Amino acid sequence: MYTEKYLIKKAAPLSGTVEISGSKNAALPVLAASLLCSGKITVLNVPKLSDVDVMLDLLAYFGADVKRSADTVTVDCGSVQNRTPEYETAKKIRASFLLAGALLGRFGSCSMPMPGGCGIGLRPVDLHLKGFSAMGADITLEHGLVHISAPRLHGVSIYLDFPSVGATENIMLAAVYAKGDTCICNCATEPEIVDLAAFINKMGGKIEGAGTDSITVHGVGSLSGCSYGILPDRIEAGTYMLMAAAVSGSDLCIKNVVPQHLAPVIHKLNETGIKIITGEDLIRVDSCGGIKNTDIKTLPYPGFPTDMQAQFMALMTTGKGSGIVRETVFENRFMYVSELNRMGADIKIDGRSAVVNGVSHLSGTAVKATDLRAGAALVTAALMAEGTTEIGEIHHIDRGYENLEEKLRGIGVDICRIREEQ
Repeated sequence: MYTEKYLIKKAAPLSGTVEISGSKNAALPVLAASLLCSGKITVLNVPKLSDVDVMLDLLAYFGADVKRSADTVTVDCGSVQNRTPEYETAKKIRASFLLAGALLGRFGSCSMPMPGGCGIGLRPVDLHLKGFSAMGADITLEHGLVHISAPRLHGVSIYLDFPSVGATENIMLAAVYAKGDTCICNCATEPEIVDLAAFINKMGGKIEGAGTDSITVHGVGSLSGCSYGILPDRIEAGTYMLMAAAVSGSDLCIKNVVPQHLAPVIHKLNETGIKIITGEDLIRVDSCGGIKNTDIKTLPYPGFPTDMQAQFMALMTTGKGSGIVRETVFENRFMYVSELNRMGADIKIDGRSAVVNGVSHLSGTAVKATDLRAGAALVTAALMAEGTTEIGEIHHIDRGYENLEEKLRGIGVDICRIREEQ
């Protein structure tokens, strides 16, 4: 057994170009959707991440023929079997539960362990199950397993009490082969939802309205193999934007990005005084001086993304004045604040709000990542901190940032990964 950590020294101004990888949050549901098709699927621009590796392991467990070469994954699900995934594997990622919709749609039944992932809140699957039940499925819970059965799902109108991304995706997957039309109202509108719908449609599905708050899935009889490229990761791009903004004097170009997907982050950075220049597929961040703190409130897309909240709070730790961060999506997403305070930040938590009072500087010390985006926040803070920062539990970071240390070294950061035997 071993553990790994980062050692990061205070950064000089970041410069050069960083290339954004494919979206983790798009790749996972697309790979889950490949279970619906008995033909060969080729998925391009797939990031090399531990979460993606878990999803590929799960597909292989069902009997899929999975091959990977660089950022290209081929999946042949012609001989898959309807099996119950092992809990120890399925619990590693929240997206494992998306396999429920795909298996239910293809086989008419499935048994799935309750999902895992980052410990940032309860994130129940009740909305997923509500959708399956409305479509005619029988659901029982037993010993940590969800048993779902429906010989033939039927189309129905489903209203989500909250625009859950996972529930929207899972219901879409289950509805592909359902009899008739399924309308998902008050659904999520994230770009990753649009990407999943486009992938299913390329296989021969019929989904309309993705990107709006009402999606209609017209049931089809079969799907066929295809090749599909994953969209760029907007959260990875936003993270590098905030890293550049955090280090005064940085001039960083971020390529392979869809600027409109980052509109709320761009607007908030503009409020802090950071200059952002956008092109067709690039964003340039010009950090010419210190920032002035502002307020943010996380909301479902197109609001400010909860996955950028921790990184933005790290940016504000040395900003001028005070700012309030309100977290409305997940109830337990401030676990990392104590780690930032260890570095000298002045952050006070009151329920789902945090008040950030800017300080003159941060100091490098030993901290631990509590989840994926918390890890990115600590890296952001380390770029500003005097001396060297040691970040432990970096397996969380590996879940969502491809080649982070190589990319950071390429833009001038002194970072190294240390492995320690236990």
